[in-house]
Amino acid sequence: MRVALHTRVRADRVEEYEAAHREVPEELTAAIRAAGVREWTIWRSGTDLFHLLEVDDYATTIASLGKLPVNTAWQARMSGLLDVVHDYSDEGADASLPVVWQL
Repeated sequence: MRVALHTRVRADRVEEYEAAHREVPEELTAAIRAAGVREWTIWRSGTDLFHLLEVDDYATTIASLGKLPVNTAWQARMSGLLDVVHDYSDEGADASLPVVWQL
C-alpha cells in the first residue's frame, strides 16, 4: 500500500529538521520497519514536507508506532520543529493525501 502525507517544517527550523533526519536513531528505523513500512521517503519544497510510504497496512502501522516510546520521543522532538505534524491518532490513519491523477 502506498501512502502520501503532507507535513510542514517551521521556516526557522529547516536546518535542524534536516540535521535530525541525518541521524534518525537505529532503534526507530527498526521499529518503523517492524511496523510494516518497507519504504519512507521525505521530500522538502520550501517548508512543505511530502512523505511517500510503502506499507503493509497504514492503519496498523500508525497504531503500532503511536504506542512505542522511541517513536513518541521522536515525535515530541519533531513537534518542536513542525507547524503541521504527522498525526498518530485514530483519525491520522485516514489522513493521507488522496490520489487525484496517476500515469
